[in-house]
Amino acid sequence: MLANELISRFEQFAPLKLKWDRDPSGLQIGDPKQAIHKVLVTLDVRPEVVKEAIEIGADMIFAHHPVMFRPANNLDYQDPQKAMYAEIAAHHILVYAAHTNLDSADGGMNDWLADALGLQNVSGLVPGYVEKAVKMTVTVPTDQVEAVQEYLTDTWQAKLNRYAFNSGEQFTVDLMADRVTPAVAGINHFVPATSWDYQIEPLLTGGHQYSMGRVGDLPTPMTAEAFAKHCKTVFNVSGLRLVCQQPQQEIKRVAVLGGDGGKFYQDAIKAGAQAYVTGDVYYHTAHDMLAAGLTVVDPGHHIESICKTHLTECFKKWQAESNWQVEIVASKLNTDPFTFI
Repeated sequence: MLANELISRFEQFAPLKLKWDRDPSGLQIGDPKQAIHKVLVTLDVRPEVVKEAIEIGADMIFAHHPVMFRPANNLDYQDPQKAMYAEIAAHHILVYAAHTNLDSADGGMNDWLADALGLQNVSGLVPGYVEKAVKMTVTVPTDQVEAVQEYLTDTWQAKLNRYAFNSGEQFTVDLMADRVTPAVAGINHFVPATSWDYQIEPLLTGGHQYSMGRVGDLPTPMTAEAFAKHCKTVFNVSGLRLVCQQPQQEIKRVAVLGGDGGKFYQDAIKAGAQAYVTGDVYYHTAHDMLAAGLTVVDPGHHIESICKTHLTECFKKWQAESNWQVEIVASKLNTDPFTFI
């Protein structure tokens, strides 16, 4: 199969328009039209991960963190980072990164973290991209109406409206604007393009708000100290940092944002969170969090490695659905640069 097939399916799940400004998500290195046979799924692209990919014969690396956060002004191989680029190119390995688009996607990174914490009644934390809604009026052959309706509602979560029959062949659905093009392409697979038609009308209400981070409730309240220990267990870390004025404070409502989320702590407070789980909290920001009375648990940036399991599961599911001839492998390496002693 071609790399583009996997990339295209993934971007239906986490489209690049969800990424934040200046974030280099997407194709990093290689030709998306190249054939792939084995994909290595990883959090980070580091020299040891590239070595792992070469050893197992992977021709694609799918990562959460971009391998190229900043442009290279030269390719001096005395620099380990640039030497790594050379290794990737020499072995014809394609590298794709899904960063803040995966963070913001429904069912993506921050939902995985919220699920791991056991949060309930979960909603978005930091507002991001807003997807507009449209009304799609579909005219199809009578014998295809049921099949097309089922496809739109099951595959694209379209809201089926009351039938507006015209000789029994026409109906309307509400769906997100970005789903129109792939939905039309999907219908064309089982209904000849010349035998059906559709019109699109923007809706003034509706749509969908994508968000970075999540906020929700613990099933049972626990003290701040107990919650920190819960985070340590859930994310399997040997140590973490707790920012807290009152370790015995009762925690019920929790916000979580994978990665470096310290700058969004005010959003956690506005959402009513008593505790905020995020990584890379800076010293002075921690003082501000304390002054605001917010309990913060910093289990590190590496908790996002949860993506390796979940992305691998997603890819294998799509592989079975589309009969992809490719092997999906999760990296076995721990790329956390920190060790607690």
